[in-house]
Amino acid sequence: MDNSQTALANQLPQNKLKDGYLKFYLNQQTAAILAMNHTQEAVIVPVESITAMPNMPGCVLGLMNWRSRIIWAIDLPKMLNLESLENRLHQYNVIVIKVESMLLGLVVQEIKGITKIMPDEIRSPIGQVASSLVPYLRGCVTQQEENILVLDAQAIVNSAVLVGN
Repeated sequence: MDNSQTALANQLPQNKLKDGYLKFYLNQQTAAILAMNHTQEAVIVPVESITAMPNMPGCVLGLMNWRSRIIWAIDLPKMLNLESLENRLHQYNVIVIKVESMLLGLVVQEIKGITKIMPDEIRSPIGQVASSLVPYLRGCVTQQEENILVLDAQAIVNSAVLVGN
């Protein structure tokens, strides 16, 4: 191997260390990402395809059919005490996540695509965001001068709001 091949070989492992995340907006102002290893699919569903259920927390929109399975659809911004989704929507952007055997549909404002970040770019959210958000975060990251929330799928699935603790 000559010097240019050695230099290239030294760069490759560093690129592989970047983790893949799905980027989306919780509302007009709040960008967030979720680790791809918990993300099953991003889908757009008509509002009518989610069946409201009585006596559920306000953030639970209802049940939806995803690949012949019935899963809960959650208004993620509302669950995180952020500005909720507009009621006039005709369709929902849903991120289906899986943590262990639990599937959940997270309804968000807009899905932007996949981004990659280095694990050491994630910094503590304490002092950066509202304290009510901290239990649901792995941290924050800044990309192109935008502060992005790094959500913790496990914490969302196990939220006291959803499991009724």
